[in-house]
Amino acid sequence: MNIIAVDDEKLSLEALVSAISENLPDQTVNAFRKTTDAEVFVSRHGCDLAFLDIEMRDVNGITLAKNIQAMNPKVNIIFVTGYGDYTGEAFAIYASAYIMKPVTKDKVKKALETLRYHTVLEESRIKAVTFGNFEVYHKGEPIKFRYKKTKELLAYLIDRRGAMCTNNEIIAVIWEDDDFGTDRQDYLKKLRQDLTKTLADLGAEDVVVRQRGQIGINPKHIECDYFKYLEGDSTMLNSYHGEYMMQYSWAEYSIFKKL
Repeated sequence: MNIIAVDDEKLSLEALVSAISENLPDQTVNAFRKTTDAEVFVSRHGCDLAFLDIEMRDVNGITLAKNIQAMNPKVNIIFVTGYGDYTGEAFAIYASAYIMKPVTKDKVKKALETLRYHTVLEESRIKAVTFGNFEVYHKGEPIKFRYKKTKELLAYLIDRRGAMCTNNEIIAVIWEDDDFGTDRQDYLKKLRQDLTKTLADLGAEDVVVRQRGQIGINPKHIECDYFKYLEGDSTMLNSYHGEYMMQYSWAEYSIFKKL
């Protein structure tokens, strides 16, 4: 994916590139202080994602965005500015987001969650398949966990669709008993650690939400047939034939099965 960052102020540009890189450590950010240099780069290499300052000395960022869109109509534009006067113009050209300075990692993260057009960022998301047997993928490859039960833990958290689950609830479901002894608690602790570490190694640490004695997932960070079905996706509505996470007995009693 080609990413550009444009700001004519050196320190502002450095801060912007740093914030982008913190969120996208595997991507190269091409930084420019001159809009003409940015346009030459886009004309030669294309651009999927552009972070643009608005108030610049040579060319206004709105104008630059229009020039880039002329070369690639499906570029994601994120404006970065110290002024709030341009929001109307920004969204009139279908910008994905509008970040107010000072730029931070969290502001960039939120902006990346609202991208208008498909990018390789979406391709790298965790993908879960629940219709039939449960499987979970990253970039098209099945994710391998250290423990077999870790995959089942993730399956149950996906089934709960963002609800926080207590340790005792999880033990009762995936072991199908009421033995909440030290052995079960210790094993569950290892499963939680395996889940969070494996996903973090894939750059998907935001999937898991952890609290003291509880764990859940953030559905926004997982592509899932079950979630799309509940949203009314026509493809998923037609592909579901009553088979759901078939390798897990507890899935037969899922709320989803009763809808």
